[in-house]
Amino acid sequence: MNCRQCGTEIADKALICYKCGAATTDPVYQPAKSRPRSRTGLIVTFAGLVLLAIVAIVLARSSPSGTPPAVTYIVAVVAIVIVALRAYARRR
Repeated sequence: MNCRQCGTEIADKALICYKCGAATTDPVYQPAKSRPRSRTGLIVTFAGLVLLAIVAIVLARSSPSGTPPAVTYIVAVVAIVIVALRAYARRR
């Protein structure tokens, strides 16, 4: 068999040409087409984080002794989950 790129004689079972490195067959898997990026997810994430910050501020001002630690932890965990889900969705 001859290489399609450089014409060198190569073995019939060769996957690539030893001289030029060209593949001897077409790829089986085609690369995934990239989707256009949408800013909707980013806007929703930002709005969710701003909403959480507003809730935390309102709760802190409504109580004379400040925000209970449990509420602070819950708001922080929800914010972390939102950011983590956004990062996971971005990788996909």
